[in-house]
Amino acid sequence: MTEMPTYKKKDFVSDQEVKWCPGCGDYAILSSVQLAMTKIGKDKKDIVFISGIGCSSRFPYYMDTYGMHTIHGRAPGFATGLKLANPNLEVWLVTGDGDGLSIGGNHLIHILRRNINVNIILFNNEIYGLTKGQYSPTSEPGLVTKSSPYGSIDRPFSIASLAIGAGVTFFAKTIDTDPKHMIEVFQKASEHKGTSMIEVYQNCVIFNDKVHDEYTNRMKRDDTTLRLEDGKPMIFGKEKNKGIHWGGDKPEVVTIGENGISESDLMVHDEKDIFKAHMYSAFHHPEFPVPLGVLRQVERPVYEESVVNQINQVVEKKGPGDMSKLLKSGETWEVK
Repeated sequence: MTEMPTYKKKDFVSDQEVKWCPGCGDYAILSSVQLAMTKIGKDKKDIVFISGIGCSSRFPYYMDTYGMHTIHGRAPGFATGLKLANPNLEVWLVTGDGDGLSIGGNHLIHILRRNINVNIILFNNEIYGLTKGQYSPTSEPGLVTKSSPYGSIDRPFSIASLAIGAGVTFFAKTIDTDPKHMIEVFQKASEHKGTSMIEVYQNCVIFNDKVHDEYTNRMKRDDTTLRLEDGKPMIFGKEKNKGIHWGGDKPEVVTIGENGISESDLMVHDEKDIFKAHMYSAFHHPEFPVPLGVLRQVERPVYEESVVNQINQVVEKKGPGDMSKLLKSGETWEVK
């Protein structure tokens, strides 16, 4: 068995100048991905990063791996074709809330439902950054932008609800101000067999600065986020004294030690529980803490494996194909 090479972060840093605005959250995500790549145990010649269009989509240039900077919203199609052509590749798809959920929304839901073994990182800054600040499918109502001068009247997508509804087998959330958590989530995504999707709350310092500040700010995030761990009680807060309790017909935030509430009364996270996954997707600050970590993880048949198995079965039954014979079969004619 060939021993896997040992990598350091610098082995995944390309020679290209990084062209993001100073202070952009993309830098922290890039650094965390490069560090995560040193831990996943894959040969870098078998790692590919694919992107569409947007600030996040410059990602392949900055990774010293194979990569493809493709067309707007169509990265899932390229990733699908790549995995079908070479199922052994470690494929990462990098997109944003505009590229992935607007023009690319249809492509995204189908790669999720098919359960192709790729890892999707969606940068969510609730704005179009590359095209200079238009509202996006995740922008909150009332946001004033160049394309919504009187305030956006659109209702935003819940990315978690969309992904879980499309049948994703791994969905997680993380934040650009916590590199350690990002690395852990990216590792778990790589280990998952099937489509993994990670939403990263990312700050656009120019066009939507501090949009996620309540739950990404290091001084506040312990009290405004819920770190999910499979099989563990849903506890949060700087003092670890807050939790989620099932109040009979809905979840509620409680304080441990008040009204007879103890840790044993809290809900316990279960990554396989589809009901809880949908519940988390409806958690919004300030009513609830924002859930971070793996919301949903289940095993399902992997698409490219099913395709390979189907091809092998047909070949076994009918024999290998002949392209020349196929092209000349049926009614053919020659144009002179």
